[in-house]
Amino acid sequence: MFKTTRLLAAAALFSASAAGIADSGTLAAPMYLRGGFNGWGLDHPLASKGNGVYEAEILVSPGYHGFKIGSKDWSAEWVIDPSAKVTIAAGTSYRMQARPGPEDYLFVKKTSTWRFTIDVSDPAAPLVRAVQTGTPPASTADPHRGHAAGSASEYRIIDGTSATVRYSTPDAAAALRSYTQSTTMALRDPGPQSTTYREAADRPTVRSGSLAFDALFALALDEMKRNAVAQITDGNYNGAAAIDCDCFETGEKWHYVWTRDLSYAADLGLAMLDPERVRNSLDFKLSGYRHGIARAPQVAGSADGRQIVQDTGSGGSWPVSTDRVAWALGAEAALNNLPAAQRAPFAARALEALVNTLENDRIAAFDPASGLYMGEQSFLDWRDQSYAAWIVTDLASLASSKALSTNVLHYKALTLAASLAHDSGDLARSAKYAGWADALKRSINERLWLEDAGMYSSLTAPHFDGAPLHKFDWLGQALAILTGVADGERARRILASYPHGPMGAPVIYPQQPGMPVYHNRAIWPFVTAYGLKAASLHANVSVADAAYDTLMRGAALNLSNMENLEWISGQPLLLDEQHPGLIGPVINSKRQLWSVGGYLGMVIGNVFGVSVSGSGIKVRPFITAKLRRETFGAASLIALDNLTVRGKRIKVRITLPDATTKTGYYPLKTITVNGAAAAQSIGWEQLPDNATIDVALGSLQQGDQQVRRVVAAPYAEGPDVFGPREPSIAQGTRAATLRIDANGNGAGTVYNVYRDGKLIAAGVGTGDWRDHAAPAAACYAIEAQFSVSGNRGHHSVPHCTGTAIEVAAMVDGVAQPQVKDWGKPGERLRFGAIRIAQAGEYGVQVRYHNGANQINLGISGGVKWLVLKDASGRIAAQGVVQLPHARIDKTGAPPVMSTPLHTRLTPGLYALEMSDFYNMSYLQSNSTFSAAGGAEGPSNKFDVIGARLLRLK
Repeated sequence: MFKTTRLLAAAALFSASAAGIADSGTLAAPMYLRGGFNGWGLDHPLASKGNGVYEAEILVSPGYHGFKIGSKDWSAEWVIDPSAKVTIAAGTSYRMQARPGPEDYLFVKKTSTWRFTIDVSDPAAPLVRAVQTGTPPASTADPHRGHAAGSASEYRIIDGTSATVRYSTPDAAAALRSYTQSTTMALRDPGPQSTTYREAADRPTVRSGSLAFDALFALALDEMKRNAVAQITDGNYNGAAAIDCDCFETGEKWHYVWTRDLSYAADLGLAMLDPERVRNSLDFKLSGYRHGIARAPQVAGSADGRQIVQDTGSGGSWPVSTDRVAWALGAEAALNNLPAAQRAPFAARALEALVNTLENDRIAAFDPASGLYMGEQSFLDWRDQSYAAWIVTDLASLASSKALSTNVLHYKALTLAASLAHDSGDLARSAKYAGWADALKRSINERLWLEDAGMYSSLTAPHFDGAPLHKFDWLGQALAILTGVADGERARRILASYPHGPMGAPVIYPQQPGMPVYHNRAIWPFVTAYGLKAASLHANVSVADAAYDTLMRGAALNLSNMENLEWISGQPLLLDEQHPGLIGPVINSKRQLWSVGGYLGMVIGNVFGVSVSGSGIKVRPFITAKLRRETFGAASLIALDNLTVRGKRIKVRITLPDATTKTGYYPLKTITVNGAAAAQSIGWEQLPDNATIDVALGSLQQGDQQVRRVVAAPYAEGPDVFGPREPSIAQGTRAATLRIDANGNGAGTVYNVYRDGKLIAAGVGTGDWRDHAAPAAACYAIEAQFSVSGNRGHHSVPHCTGTAIEVAAMVDGVAQPQVKDWGKPGERLRFGAIRIAQAGEYGVQVRYHNGANQINLGISGGVKWLVLKDASGRIAAQGVVQLPHARIDKTGAPPVMSTPLHTRLTPGLYALEMSDFYNMSYLQSNSTFSAAGGAEGPSNKFDVIGARLLRLK
């Protein structure tokens, strides 16, 4: 349940019949055992055993596995307790309820077979029971037997243990080899401890003198081929039936195309190797509006609305999440690699999609006051893994925060749109987007750069605070370097400052307390690959060596390019028996597409140094002394053969200097193409159809060897690598005096006070703290900080001292305590008269509840247009407000607040009105989605309780 952009659709409460149980005590429709142990898929249907009893048997690996009983399209799902997760005990029967809720859990210590029994003989009280039925026998066969050549590598695992990886091939001299790879490390998922794969005539090969290096490149290419499919599927789309698409699926457990996964994978390496399939996949992630949709006047772009799809996710998708613009990375890579005849039509589609996306993002997600775009961090989309714990009850606050990664992606999308518009002859549009990009780059550097940390803040606190947090993520830092948002000096500081554990760089830092491994406490290979690209660009040898080690080690030990790894041990699963709720990674897929792209990009783009642009190719290998010594050993030459780019076949040969025990890297010395001297950048017209590029490397250079190393015990949550919990401001706090509650933080923690996003007091204790310069109205937030490490936590919920004016919703001129299910396209809603007595800055919000789906799912987040007018009819404020999905507790639907409109008001009477905008459910691509906003039509509805005008200053 943690792939929040790709998992279950929620549903309303069900009766027994609606849940798929007939009155006779049998299943009226097929139901499935679905969980982390099978990728939440349909591989384990419940088979009838008679008398209302159904069973599914599954081989389960060690771990703490979430699961549910669900129908094919998730229109029905069963959990034990809809209000909380339950860890089941073997052999115990539990009553299930036919309603959505948190998944239940099964804890497994050793790979074993489990039988799940479902008893629906009493339709009103279905029961579930799980028992262990056996363990698989260990294989004694040697998969390498009879092979002529082989090698072995040993890796330290954890607590002094080690694992051995062996490689072999029947014929090392063969033009196309077959490889067998085995590991003694326990794999994440049940299966053999070895795998066999082959090189192919239509794919590149590497010969490096290292059987392991050659094999792992072939493994990544084999996994790319296995991810290349003719049909894709997802339980939430098309009734779970296959969809024809010559596309890349996302991984072994994810059989759909997801915008960000695809785009990062394409940018890292896949677009060079299969640009047509990348183009097809990118096209699949474009959509126009559904037929018959009446477009609101404020919506921008072309009439058909073809734009980039934001996948299902937090709060109901866009614009809570706005990283759909990652599509630009994949599109640019595809355009650079497509054959000439295919580039122009795709460039036209790309420009149209980017224009429609960028224009509407500018309306719905851009904050003119900060010059930044709002929205969730890119790919870090499991909220409590990387946000404050309180954010799950206030997703509007998540939506209004600004993330480094998402803003850098917007910068990239703007620069690509400017370039495509220029090429199309639309110089005015090109200048417009180039201007927006320049301004955005300035704002990122002014608002998010933290001089004391030498890095960019990953995200700001939400509205009514807005301070950049001392939270950091490796993807955002790397993208800032690679796009040029960070200048050379800042890039060097980032590379030297970002913390690395013994197995490489975690995706976030510091880690979050009380959270299992997934984004938290994790290495993601695709993020490491972007870090490697950034390190190579600025010749940081230590960071590059760490990335090379991470990527090769992960693929070697796991027999696959995994989705993620625990960051201290490098394991695909850290089994913490004392704290089962912290076990993880909680979900992990083999041949994850962006991990595959990252590995291929490491070999082709970093080791051999080949990159592609619209004008030609560039050759800039980054081979460190450590890589040359430990990976290539006695070899004097390494070669990449049969790389085909734009129809030209390329072979790259690099002559290696003698190995040394020193550290550094070997800069480029000379390049020849078919024997003739060439520059580092080679234009397409200078590149023969069959080109042999010979590279000679120069003398060892020291480069930059700064890297920040941190060490921690895998199971410990200490202040050295974790951040503190966010504190709170106690209820009953007076206007100028804050009562700071530690919220579980112990000794060695101090607190920093922010007023309106500015630090006004540092290092204070808990209890009462008085602001002696308190203005008439302000918003305060508290940040906890560990004294010993300096690591900081997220900010508290803001506490605002200004007057709040509550306004009722009106229907036919009559005030209503609640307007249910409001928001159909074309509907307008007025609120009661507003009298402003004091001039000042105000935040205008709608009080609402949106129960269309769970907080981590769907496409039905509320997105509306709010207008505030004065007595003369002049517009005092207008813009999009977001009303994301909200949690429902046992007592009903607690109201929450929308994102605010900020405006300065003078005393007088005002009128407030809300009308339609659009969300992702308005797109044709979501017309088969199984939950709200899908097959039954767009959903942009919620319950309105009223509105609030909060004085801020």
